[in-house]
Amino acid sequence: MITFTNVRIFDGDSADLAQGAVTVEGGTITSVGAAPPPDGGTVIDGGGRTLMPGLIDAHIHAYANGVDATKVMASPITMLAHWAAGMLRNMLDRGFTSVRDTGGADYGLYLAIERGYLKGAPRLFYCEKALSQTGGHGDFRHHHQASPADEHCVLCGCGVLNHLAYVVDGVDKVRHAVRENVRRGSSFIKLMGSGGVASPSDPLDRAQFSDEEITAIVDEVERAGVYCTAHIHPDQALKRAIRLGVHCIEHGTLIEADTASMAADKGTYIVPTLAIIAALASEGKEMGFPKESLAKLDMVKDEAVARLRHMKDAGVKVGFGTDLLGDLERFECTEFRLRAAVFSPTEILRQATSVNAEILGMKGKLGVIKAGAIADILLVDGNPVADLSLLERNGAALPVIMKAGLFHKRTI
Repeated sequence: MITFTNVRIFDGDSADLAQGAVTVEGGTITSVGAAPPPDGGTVIDGGGRTLMPGLIDAHIHAYANGVDATKVMASPITMLAHWAAGMLRNMLDRGFTSVRDTGGADYGLYLAIERGYLKGAPRLFYCEKALSQTGGHGDFRHHHQASPADEHCVLCGCGVLNHLAYVVDGVDKVRHAVRENVRRGSSFIKLMGSGGVASPSDPLDRAQFSDEEITAIVDEVERAGVYCTAHIHPDQALKRAIRLGVHCIEHGTLIEADTASMAADKGTYIVPTLAIIAALASEGKEMGFPKESLAKLDMVKDEAVARLRHMKDAGVKVGFGTDLLGDLERFECTEFRLRAAVFSPTEILRQATSVNAEILGMKGKLGVIKAGAIADILLVDGNPVADLSLLERNGAALPVIMKAGLFHKRTI
């Protein structure tokens, strides 16, 4: 049993920090309040620091070890798994105690974390492989790439497979892909609902998958008791996905005010990812980001921050994600600064804790400091509600990082 005393508590919601104590036992928070610590446990004097929930990054790609997707797809999965191990440890070092992988991570990586083979990693939520139409955002073949296997897939109707996605077409095929991902333990399904930046051959401003295919995906996930999220940039594709009942949107970069109102009315979550846009704009060319992708990046890089205003004004439930590729993962904490142009520190803290927990289906269990929640806890040298930059320091301002009641880091 461990009790943190003399702390100011950010509970994952309220901007008003409560002074008090938090007791942890067996991986669970057992009490929050002003009562003296129970007898027989370890007492840690927080020295007036802020105690808050562990952070959640709701958009990562653990197996994306570089910015050139075609090279990632050609890499051995065993090498990518070792890359993922280091990337995930870095994220926990920054205070991210849970992450949601939106294409690529699988049951094997999840199991390695759960069994302790991969030590010092955040809790992992995964969708297995994202779903993409032929020529869509998850199809990383170049326009002119051709092979006998491609011809076979066209003739027989089989899907193409890569590290991050199933490339499938037609209602029956997408239903099969959803069921297979759920069989493999996916807690959600991701579909590519529009063109993207990193894929070489699909126009960014075009909608992907038919209405019938998206409706089938929504039907399958709801019957399976999970949810679906859609990668989408352009506004017209956002409108369609929201209308068809997609539960969550990744990016939403070119959203208009009326579409944001639609999302708020429907209860559709949106997870913007500003860090990857800014990082690619500053370092992508030098790191070998393909020229086709750099051209598409120009379509969104000056719009992303401003469009957050539509989400805020409409009251959309906004999550926190970063989508960083390869060595750019070191920019994870810049997401806090980039959002601060529109959102208050409290709003951003909620996005990275309690709102993301809702997206994960873990409301009340993660992202909050309350009795009965999982003991994912940070101590912060200062007050992040007043100074959000404390969380931009890659863990330097976090003397304590606790995941499920166990210390990953403790310097006091």
